[in-house]
Amino acid sequence: MCGIIGYIGEKKASRIVFEGLKHLQYRGYDSVGIATVSNSKIFVKKDKGKIDEVNERLNFFDLEGNLAIGHTRWATHGKVSRENAHPHLDCQGKIAIVHNGIIENFLSLRESLEAKGHKFKSETDSEVVAHLIEEFMKEFEFEEACKRAFSNLEGSFAILAIFSEKEEIVGIRKDSPLVVGLNENEAFVSSDIYALLPYTENFIFLQNYDFVILGQKFAKIENLFEGKVERPLEKISVEFENKGKENFHHFMIKEILEQADIFERAFKQEEEKIEKLVEELKSCKKIFLVGAGTSFHASLAFSLLLAKASIFSLPIIASEFKNYENLLDENSLLIAISQSGETADVLEAVRIAKKKGAKVFSIVNVYGSSLARESDEFMLMKAGFEVGVAATKTYTAELAIALKIYSKICGTKINPIEIKAKILDLLSRSRREFIQRIAEKIKDKKSVFLIGRGLEQVTALEAALKIKEISYIHAEAFPGGELKHGTLALIEKDVPCFVFVSKERKEEILSNAYEVKARGGFIIGVASKKEEIFDFWIKTPEAREEENLVLQIIPMQLLAYETAVLRNCDPDKPRNLSKSVTVK
Repeated sequence: MCGIIGYIGEKKASRIVFEGLKHLQYRGYDSVGIATVSNSKIFVKKDKGKIDEVNERLNFFDLEGNLAIGHTRWATHGKVSRENAHPHLDCQGKIAIVHNGIIENFLSLRESLEAKGHKFKSETDSEVVAHLIEEFMKEFEFEEACKRAFSNLEGSFAILAIFSEKEEIVGIRKDSPLVVGLNENEAFVSSDIYALLPYTENFIFLQNYDFVILGQKFAKIENLFEGKVERPLEKISVEFENKGKENFHHFMIKEILEQADIFERAFKQEEEKIEKLVEELKSCKKIFLVGAGTSFHASLAFSLLLAKASIFSLPIIASEFKNYENLLDENSLLIAISQSGETADVLEAVRIAKKKGAKVFSIVNVYGSSLARESDEFMLMKAGFEVGVAATKTYTAELAIALKIYSKICGTKINPIEIKAKILDLLSRSRREFIQRIAEKIKDKKSVFLIGRGLEQVTALEAALKIKEISYIHAEAFPGGELKHGTLALIEKDVPCFVFVSKERKEEILSNAYEVKARGGFIIGVASKKEEIFDFWIKTPEAREEENLVLQIIPMQLLAYETAVLRNCDPDKPRNLSKSVTVK
């Protein structure tokens, strides 16, 4: 999972590529590098570390030239090191490549190239591409050599390649996103439009096996299997505002504090699209919901809301969807939920569903993403650019859309203005200071447990994910009724247990809390009213169970953040994790 970008034009390329990489760092932040062409030579600067840290050491802006490619890495093949950072060069240092994805047949290619005398400097799968191009250039010109090299690759990939003696960028995509941006005398290419929106509104979205050659004044596209193709130039004006962290210590807290406005914006969807989806939900015989991570929790919440509306649906973790392939047919509806719209497992589920004739509706945050383009219909979350790896405001947006659809089906009135006001109260300074006190209580714990029933179990699951992914504390969540089926064996003195309470299921879940308390557990209640059993009480507004989906997760997002800070963890870039999981 990486971000790649290229630029050719009249401006200083290293600066544009650097700024683009900063917009792509949510895709990877283990290492970063830029290669430029100047005076028929390739110059490379790269190292492990975050973008600003590496730039402080190396100064990317020293790289001259009007042509550059760049890469921000999240390691898959090979440890995090300078040698494994991109761009990668061929033996002569005349070819440079950057790659997002996985080359599945890299071992056999590497062995073949080594037998021909090629010397490798990294452990990555990606480096074989530079050497393969070099090998084909013994017989062919650069463009044809690239085409032949790319045709020998298996796996998923978006690749950019440059040659010291050519003023052009060559690219290819297969199952990994690549978008071209064009202005009058310059061209851009990147993993997604977020990196390019500050520079252009003119985009071409490449399709699988599209091969592109970019110059200052031209963009030539052909498909490796179809030959010359015409891809439409789309003018896209998407609201894009990334002011950086401003006065906040981290992007995550900034994004948490944006959620009141995000909920209102996401809830106010196009009525025509809402009505169309509602009709599909009422008429389709089989409904499936897929997502991964936080978006799976949104799928689970959506499914439970549909159940309350007397509509049966099946929520499935995207990576397991292929096990349900035989249930799909033309009477099926798949609802795919993804922040990035590039999650490999979600896209595979969509392709399986379409192959079986099912309709696909997606809920996505990135306009022009693969998921949006491969779906029959899609709805934007309207959450804006989210930098933090741990999804916060996009989860709230996903829940807002689910609640909007639920309210339409049931005729239940949900007032987004009232919920917005309650969210603002939850985010007040006094509430946040109280959350800090609870973070002090759990920051040194090895494990925490979280329980709920009904929709509250979904909140427990999402809260556990937030705690473990950014504070690295083991957190386990499950329905309260499952305590007696194994987990009580793990409860001992002062083990924290968060209990999510709604007025609809209060008696059942408090009974479970007493089971934990009787074995020495430390009870932290998340509820609108204080109960005698609570050792600590996180107060949430009085609300219906379905509204609690939003209102009870927000203090838990804050708690995860504050705990991470106390443990000296980086909440924006947790270890070993990437925001956009583009490999399976």
